[in-house]
Amino acid sequence: MIGSNDLERSKRFYDAVLGTLGAGEPLRHQAASGHMRLFYRHEGSSFCVTEPINDEEATTANGSTIGFKCNSPEQVQAFHDTAVAHGGKTIEDPPGLRESSLGAVHLAYVRDPDGHKLCAIYRAK
Repeated sequence: MIGSNDLERSKRFYDAVLGTLGAGEPLRHQAASGHMRLFYRHEGSSFCVTEPINDEEATTANGSTIGFKCNSPEQVQAFHDTAVAHGGKTIEDPPGLRESSLGAVHLAYVRDPDGHKLCAIYRAK
């Protein structure tokens, strides 16, 4: 779950970006506090975007990254390109293959419009 300062802007962003992974429309939910939340569900995973229930500004966590599993290197690239086209910002190295002690992975890093760090990842077989 992440906070957003503009839930409709986040909806447009995540509808497009998570759509590259096959996620559909989110479930809209009103918390007991009256704040709105968007729940995206896909292949057994859930991701939520919420208005902060303390009515303060949504902020990002230093050192946090939210990872999204992709099914191919092309899906990693599509995730990245769609994120940038919908108000996200590319960060770190360009999307692509990286070799590490944990094996080969295709990665792309972006920040969403609220500044949350996202990673698209595909582990090469």
